[in-house]
Amino acid sequence: MVVGVLAAVAYFYVTNKVLDLIFPSNTPDPATGARNLRVSGYIRPWLFLGPALLSLGVYLVYPVVASVGYSLSDASGNNWVGLANYKWMFGDTEFRESVINNLLWLVFVPAMSTFFGLVIAWLTDRIWWGNIAKMMIFMPMAISFVGAAVIWKFVYDYRGAGSDQIGLLNAIVVGFGGDPQVWIATPFWNNFFLMIILLWIQTGFAMVLLSAALRGIPEETIEAAVIDGANGFQIFFKIMIPQIYPTIAVVWTTITITVLKVFDIVLTMTNGQWNTQVLANLMFDWMFRGGGDFGRGAAIAVVIMVLVIPIMVWNIRNANKQMEGR
Repeated sequence: MVVGVLAAVAYFYVTNKVLDLIFPSNTPDPATGARNLRVSGYIRPWLFLGPALLSLGVYLVYPVVASVGYSLSDASGNNWVGLANYKWMFGDTEFRESVINNLLWLVFVPAMSTFFGLVIAWLTDRIWWGNIAKMMIFMPMAISFVGAAVIWKFVYDYRGAGSDQIGLLNAIVVGFGGDPQVWIATPFWNNFFLMIILLWIQTGFAMVLLSAALRGIPEETIEAAVIDGANGFQIFFKIMIPQIYPTIAVVWTTITITVLKVFDIVLTMTNGQWNTQVLANLMFDWMFRGGGDFGRGAAIAVVIMVLVIPIMVWNIRNANKQMEGR
């Protein structure tokens, strides 16, 4: 970090010095000095923007253009095949399975994360140990998706009948006289067991933002509602939620973008087996496994990008409107 900061300072200092040497303002001819000052004024902002624009070009624009190019190429990425990869993709059963599973994730995770985050934010503001509860709920945010998946593997762990169950969930089931289950290998329901992991992580994120939004609600509106005889539920649903709706929308869309890119949890828990495949994991399989197919992997990546872009645009516009006070 220190080296990076010093390098940035050195860059700005040196480039500004060079610019002043090329276009000096102190010249014998006042007209030339004024022209140089005007030209350097046009160039100087680009010196500050240059590193950021270069980084965006190298790490954002180029990968997007390259991915689109690869999606129109064969497995090697060298020969043009047009839309063949897209035709294959929309006719592939595993791709359709991934789309359906992603839709399930999109319906369940953002809604439940936002709901639980909102409820927890509201409840913890009313108890003396609320900050401790918030800290405990937010802690999973500090864990990587892979780390969280490993933790939950122990929760869902299955050992054969007659063996001691070290998985927490199966230990509880056996303790109540039931039979242990292979939770992550049960089609359809196993998707929800994987979603719970992301829900566990994202609820803390939703709680923090929504708690700040709730605290920003003017006390006068709450007091007026109490005087008018509104109960707790009416105050919550009819007074509080409408006032923090923009924050709820931002939380919802941010988690939605995360869900569209979900990869680590599925890779660690099931690797897409037992009907749990999602788009990002399918892209990884085609791009890097079994010799790799750059064309098909890139085509799936383009689909993910196309799905994410409208949500990001809406999110940015909504944030801009809030900043402008509209």
